[in-house]
Amino acid sequence: MMPSTSHQTEDAFCIFKEAKEVPTMPVTKEFTVLMEDRRSTLGKVCRALADREVNILALQSFPIGGKSVTRFIVDNPSTAKTVLDSEQLTYVEAEIVQAKLPHRPGEIARVASRLGEANININYAYCGLEPGTNTPLVFFGVTDVSKAAPILEQAAAAAAKP
Repeated sequence: MMPSTSHQTEDAFCIFKEAKEVPTMPVTKEFTVLMEDRRSTLGKVCRALADREVNILALQSFPIGGKSVTRFIVDNPSTAKTVLDSEQLTYVEAEIVQAKLPHRPGEIARVASRLGEANININYAYCGLEPGTNTPLVFFGVTDVSKAAPILEQAAAAAAKP
């Protein structure tokens, strides 16, 4: 359930440079936004981000109880936060893990299995693309970010080897 305040920050954050770039570490910041489930609502938020030069790297949105829950990964979390505040939206910031994977069968299965073998539950997942290379990025909301991050680093390094 989403908090009723305009935003809430979870425990710790991955610190990003203000420069626009995809984080190279497997931990990234995610914004989960609660909006009205009406036409143009998502477009308005995406336009507000674009107007401030914030690039959406990944997005997941679904309706629930007359509302829309939308998850964003962006290239500039600081500016995105300012935009969400100015739009007076209810949102939560969280750390999640990401994996940069080759675009071939079995890669998500391999990484998801490694997390499971480490007793890390995957609560949700969604995909995006790395700007410039269009390399697939998979984002996982997991029960233990600090434990999952090194596993994903190792998995990505192994996948990068021919």
